[in-house]
Amino acid sequence: MARTIAPAKTHPTADAGKPDGHGARTGRQTAADLAFLARAMKAPALLDAAERLAERAQSESWTHTEYLVACLQREVSARDSHGGEGRIRAARFPAIKTIEELDVAHLRGLTRQQLAHLGTLDFIAAKENAVFLGPPGTGKTHLATGLAVRACQAGHRVAFATAAQWVDRLAAAHHTGRLQDELVKLGRYPLIVIDEVGYIPFEAEAANLFFQLISNRYERASVIVTSNKPFGRWGETFGDETVAAAMIDRLVHHAEVHSLKGESYRMRGRELGRVPTANDNDDTTETVRWLRIQPSELVPNSAVADTDRDGSLAIDVELSARPGSVSSSARAAWCRSCARM
Repeated sequence: MARTIAPAKTHPTADAGKPDGHGARTGRQTAADLAFLARAMKAPALLDAAERLAERAQSESWTHTEYLVACLQREVSARDSHGGEGRIRAARFPAIKTIEELDVAHLRGLTRQQLAHLGTLDFIAAKENAVFLGPPGTGKTHLATGLAVRACQAGHRVAFATAAQWVDRLAAAHHTGRLQDELVKLGRYPLIVIDEVGYIPFEAEAANLFFQLISNRYERASVIVTSNKPFGRWGETFGDETVAAAMIDRLVHHAEVHSLKGESYRMRGRELGRVPTANDNDDTTETVRWLRIQPSELVPNSAVADTDRDGSLAIDVELSARPGSVSSSARAAWCRSCARM
């Protein structure tokens, strides 16, 4: 028995008014066709821009090709924009920071020219790395995040996590027999960011997992690393000088390494660890600032001012006494008490 093939479904106006002399098209028919085709192509930006661009094309005497290119450019730009937002969400940044928001005047150890070069993202295209070393508060994480956000906007998939979080992720995969699958999956990301190397020491197994992550991306994909320790002290973090040396060798072979300097951006204008003396000009109260204590050891009436990466809290403690009214021995005893907190 012969099979009957049903005709493909088409838009009701698809054959109406074709430019072959079989009927004139109305503006309403054309608009309906455009709306149908834009939905079929999932191109809402093209539909939104088509009428406005048509008016411009008529006034500026564009060719049909120029009009088509303009419509497609609007759609591509919209998709790039929306795709960038999705990639930024998927990267799981702790906070969204951009290169443009960076206080370049406070940045020491990186010139404007070097920053501009990094901002071109050429290192990602070349499958190279970027490493930012320096004490806390010098802009390392902001730099890493800003470059990664720009990479997302440029169409690259990015994954962001601290060193401890990366190790936890790899350890979970290792314990379920999926480590190689996880490394292959991560290898598909053109860029990953490893933040805060050196803040938490790793045991031997964790150090080995971290080495595999770096080794797997060597000359295959890019890594941005931030660390508060110079390379010479990475052995302390990974518990093995040999593993640390092998890791550093692969990381910096094709990398831009920048050592940032200066005081913490977050601590600007604050006096750290200063105990005022009786000779100070302040005629009201004496203040001891920024004592480091753990949350479980907070004392009543302490004013919490900030939280550090290590979980400790920075507080302002005020000693209500006029200058000169506290004896040296009393001040020493009070300071020893603070030190035990």
